[in-house]
Amino acid sequence: MSTPASALTVQRETAVRRRISTPGWAPAPDSVPAPVRAARPLGAAVVTRALARVAGLLALSALAVLLTPVPAAAASATSASRLGPCAQGTLCLWGKSEFRGARQSFELSDVDIESCVPLPAGTSAVAVANRTGRPVTLYQSAECAETGELVTHPSGSWTPESPYRARAFKIWEN
Repeated sequence: MSTPASALTVQRETAVRRRISTPGWAPAPDSVPAPVRAARPLGAAVVTRALARVAGLLALSALAVLLTPVPAAAASATSASRLGPCAQGTLCLWGKSEFRGARQSFELSDVDIESCVPLPAGTSAVAVANRTGRPVTLYQSAECAETGELVTHPSGSWTPESPYRARAFKIWEN
């Protein structure tokens, strides 16, 4: 009677396992049948422990980054240079990108709401900080014509570079 191939494989694996459990015995790499040499899938417990270790290391790394002190002077200098100075309740416009160049400031008390305010002749703005508490539309046209480019900036927005040079603006009620 012949034994099926799968039964022979099981018999070989059983024999190899018995030999391996014998103290001091080590098989030659070629003597172990292919199914025994093949990589076995990791158990769920091994994978769970490995993932827990990785998650723990990531958490420690993130905590170390968060706890690294940043001098207050450096942090405030960086944010001030990045955004440029602009007081609360004011619309600030700069002639150069990244809040550089001459700054023009307009307060709500000096501007008529919902009316076109042209910038002084020969000036324009590229960077904008809207701290008015109201939406502001910047116009490419000095007459607030809607035929040119226009963009409305919500209150609290800082735009380091507008896609066009603004020559007028309107502050809206809401």
